[in-house]
Amino acid sequence: MPEAPFITIEGPIGIGKTSLAEKLSVHFDLHLLKEIVEENPFLEKFYDNIEEWSFQTEMFFLCNRFKQLEDIEQNYLNRKKAVIADYHISKNMIFAKRTLKPDKFSKYKQTYHILTDDMPVPNMMIYLHASLDTILKRIRLRGRHVEQNIKASYLAQLAQDYEDYMNEFEVLHPDIPVIRINGDEMDFVQHQEDLDKIIGLVRQHMRNHKTVSKQ
Repeated sequence: MPEAPFITIEGPIGIGKTSLAEKLSVHFDLHLLKEIVEENPFLEKFYDNIEEWSFQTEMFFLCNRFKQLEDIEQNYLNRKKAVIADYHISKNMIFAKRTLKPDKFSKYKQTYHILTDDMPVPNMMIYLHASLDTILKRIRLRGRHVEQNIKASYLAQLAQDYEDYMNEFEVLHPDIPVIRINGDEMDFVQHQEDLDKIIGLVRQHMRNHKTVSKQ
C-alpha cells in the first residue's frame, strides 16, 4: 500500500515556509503542521543576546517540536493520513550548531538524538533558499516584532548553514526527494504561476514515489 505523503518545508528565517505549506495543504488536502515560534518565551531575549539565551531557546523549540511530531505520528501518519509541515525537526541541529558553545552543544546533541532517533522521517522535502537581500525584505514585510533585531550577519551565516545541511541531507538520504526553490526567482505568494510550478513538481514527485493524496 502506498505511504501517505509526509512533506516538510525547510529554509532560513523569513523565506516563506509557512505560506507555502498553507497553500500546498489546501491544494493537496494535507493536514498542516505549523511550528510554534512566537510562543517561545526566550525568543525575543535570544535575538537581543544570542550567546546568553541560546540554550534555553533551542531546548524549548526541541521539546515543543518533538511533542508536535509525536502527536502527528500517532494521529495522522500511523493512520495513513497525509501531512505537510513548515519545518523539519532536524532544523534544531542547524540552529544549535550555530548558536551554542561546545559544552552546551554536546548536551543538546545527546538530548536531540534521544528524542528524535526513532521519529518518522519525511518522504519529501521542499527547500526554499534565497539571497540575503530577499530574506531581509521578507522579514521586514512579515513584520514580526521579535525578528526586527536579527542581525544580517546571523542570517547570512544561517543561510549558508542551511545550504550545507541540505547538501549533506541529499547525500545521507538519497531516497528522499528534495525540491529546491529559489526565492529570488520565484514568488509563490504574489504570482500564481510560480505556485503552479511548485504544485506541479510536488505532484510529480508524489507519483514517482507512489505516495497517496486526494489530488
